Amino acid sequence: MTEVAAGAPRCGFVALIGAPNAGKSTLLNALVGAKVAIVTHKVQTTRTKVTGIGMYENTQLVFIDTPGIFEPKRRLDRAMVNAAWKGSEDAEMTVLLIDAKKGMNEEVERIIKGLKNAKRRVILAINKIDTVRREQLLALAQSLHEEGVFDEIFMISALTGDGVQDLKAHLSGLSPEGPWMYPEDQIADVTMRLLAAEITREKIYLRLHDELPYATTVETEKWEDRKDGSVRIEQVIHVERDSQKGIVIGKQGSMLKILGQLAREDMQENFDRKVHLFLHVRVTERWAEDRTMYKDMGLDFVE
Repeated sequence: MTEVAAGAPRCGFVALIGAPNAGKSTLLNALVGAKVAIVTHKVQTTRTKVTGIGMYENTQLVFIDTPGIFEPKRRLDRAMVNAAWKGSEDAEMTVLLIDAKKGMNEEVERIIKGLKNAKRRVILAINKIDTVRREQLLALAQSLHEEGVFDEIFMISALTGDGVQDLKAHLSGLSPEGPWMYPEDQIADVTMRLLAAEITREKIYLRLHDELPYATTVETEKWEDRKDGSVRIEQVIHVERDSQKGIVIGKQGSMLKILGQLAREDMQENFDRKVHLFLHVRVTERWAEDRTMYKDMGLDFVE
């Protein structure tokens, strides 16, 4: 891919791929300059392909944050991994993000093998460089370079922003000339209903990561724009067992109240309007086998 001359508008599509918890959502938010993806310390929290839009000089970069690539065990796992590889195929450029501390583990080896089988060349971003010694970092970069699938290697910290602008400038230079796909001030291509559900799901993970497994999802059932400019949102938190329902609700509804307050405050900041949020918890034993749930999350129902 050749770099084009500065001046004319450019637009490039970039897929961010990597193992779970490599820092893709944090990097997406850093590249866009605003929060468009949920970030938690739990792995596999990104389930859908979240599109973030960032500007670099005269270039519009459309970033696709994909679910982490791992060895799938359940139907939901297969759908998430499938979405990640499809996101990479649909983009003009792909950035593989690797956690510097974890280095070349089984998950990374599996992704590199997949890239080789597909005869794909990508850009490598070694993330969390502030967590390892320089000698260790250079040795990792050398061993990854020898794999023969990387056009460029960047050392970054998505959390602090180190190296992120250099990566963004490089992607801008590789973007083809052409009109922008979105208005200049748009930062995400995700429905408000889905974003609202993702915000609530983030709060559940952050508050209940020790007590609650991944067997929960959030569905925005009703969205009502009001005449005064506010919005009334009704959401259902789906869990698989009664015991999980009790954890989410808490003693005398205390946890549900906290989750609602945190989610509402975040939504009001993101949507720049007053939000009336109503949360309900429902036991849906086999929600992860429900075809409509996958459609709502933007995933293919993988047999």
